[in-house]
Amino acid sequence: MSTSASRETASTDAQIEATQIRAMDTLFEQAGLVRRPRGEAASAARPARRPRADQSELTRTASPPRVAENGVHWLAVPGWERIDWLWHGFSTRVGGRSRAYCADGGEPELNLGFTPDDDRESVAANRRLLAEAVTGNAATPLATIRQIHSGHLLRAGIDYTGRAQPLKGDGLLTAEPGLLLGVQTADCIPVLVADRKRRVVAAFHAGWRGTVKRIVEAGVGRMCLEFGSRPGDLVAAIGPGIGVCCYAVGEDLLSSFEAQFAYSRELFCEVDDADAVRRKYPMLFLTQRAPGHSPIGPSLHLNLAEANRRQLLAAGVKPRAIQMVGGCTSCQPSLFFSHRASQGRAGRMMSVIGIRPD
Repeated sequence: MSTSASRETASTDAQIEATQIRAMDTLFEQAGLVRRPRGEAASAARPARRPRADQSELTRTASPPRVAENGVHWLAVPGWERIDWLWHGFSTRVGGRSRAYCADGGEPELNLGFTPDDDRESVAANRRLLAEAVTGNAATPLATIRQIHSGHLLRAGIDYTGRAQPLKGDGLLTAEPGLLLGVQTADCIPVLVADRKRRVVAAFHAGWRGTVKRIVEAGVGRMCLEFGSRPGDLVAAIGPGIGVCCYAVGEDLLSSFEAQFAYSRELFCEVDDADAVRRKYPMLFLTQRAPGHSPIGPSLHLNLAEANRRQLLAAGVKPRAIQMVGGCTSCQPSLFFSHRASQGRAGRMMSVIGIRPD
């Protein structure tokens, strides 16, 4: 073999070895290990440092709501009014007839969930008010579901609204005009999707469990399968929900997301404690616990809205077709209900979408 041929062979072998080493390092990293030089044992890798975020920079404020003639305050998606066949809207807590969650002497509110603390007549009246605000007709049929934090999707028609009890699930789809689809939230993320070409609409309820189960990604796939939708024809809106500013979570949630999404670490960040007293007088809160075992310090936060935006992108929806309506339900208690901020005693908002009849 010539000298030049030997050099080419050696170079090829070196490239192959380098590729194998890179593949090995990738496997070690996924396993939480660090490859050491020959003669040294592999050891556990230090966890990657998560990005640190300042809470004051994270709050998502909602745009000013529209005020309907019946007093209902609701949020519209900018630009969607140009889709002349489309009904849509994200409710707030302002402008209803319920007094279950308002302050003493306060104005009645727009609770849209049949919660234990409220009476059914007030909630039913509120639902009619929302339908009237969005469609102009209080009698517009409304299809809802019994939400169970799942990845289960249901197809709805006018006949569905006649059921005595709604079916269980967390996503609704329809191509039938004259019907509103509705999902309820009080921190979870509502996602509305519309096919501009085929006149198909969908509404999804995405808490962290439904997000891990890919409810939105699966929902777009279902639209393509059942209605012939193409992702490039879809527009989507992500409505008010708990923001990364307020959504402190545990490491177990990080593990759940890591098991499903390659980009999971991009959805989490560390946020410094927002308590002004703790910031000003940190010595008052020192404990005898070992470092890393005290609740003092930055906490892990999840960006649930971004997690669902990434699912829309993964499903093929164009980035410019996705709108983040904004509004942190925990930060804006005068505008939204929040399950977490109210320690579990809260009303429900509703996000609705439908096809205007010809």
